Amino acid sequence: MGVIVELVSVSKSFGSVRALQDVSLELREGEALGVVGPNGAGKTTLLSVIAGSQRADSGRVLLDGRDVTSLPGHQHVRLGIARTFQIPRPFAGLTAFENVLVGATFGRRHAASPEACIATLQRVGLAAKANTPASALTLLERKRLELARALVTEPRVLLLDEIAGGLTEPEVHELVATVQELRARGTTIVWIEHIVHALLSVVDRLVALATGRTLIEGDPREVIASAELRDVYLGSEL
Repeated sequence: MGVIVELVSVSKSFGSVRALQDVSLELREGEALGVVGPNGAGKTTLLSVIAGSQRADSGRVLLDGRDVTSLPGHQHVRLGIARTFQIPRPFAGLTAFENVLVGATFGRRHAASPEACIATLQRVGLAAKANTPASALTLLERKRLELARALVTEPRVLLLDEIAGGLTEPEVHELVATVQELRARGTTIVWIEHIVHALLSVVDRLVALATGRTLIEGDPREVIASAELRDVYLGSEL
């Protein structure tokens, strides 16, 4: 598999807080990469830099070998990088279908047909709620809508930021099944998640961050069992 996204010595600070410090990684096409680490480790900043919603202070972000570090987020979407957010914030006054239609305007084709929007809702198990206002959706349904808005852009790389957070265990299993289906179709994924069993059921490789640095990466189960990761969690349960 070829490298689709590469980070080269990326650093990002917010005032005196160094969110990322000299982080380098490669994401191969068709791979599912998991990212773990304690709160404040730099996980969401990592996704934001890849997505272009935050610009690295130093280092480079490459897509297919092209330097996209300075491009704004909407151009990253046009090039095939889409993301979800920890807290879904759909347009509450719009229906699920209308929310996806808005997302489609930022996609690789610059627009999508109504049929494509319905098909995307179907992919995430939300077609029956197409005409339901987003404000009336459950948390699980809002998470699915967040996923649909990303997928309708036809991403080559899908960035998931704690998409299972806040769900009940049965709901987590439902959502994991959807992500597994995307994975089986060859979607390239980067997934931040604190629910470790969800990650382990999907990802090929795991990266652990701590204080903005890469702590360890490799086989998911080996990383989870590593002494290095236990140390940064100070013995707390993952």
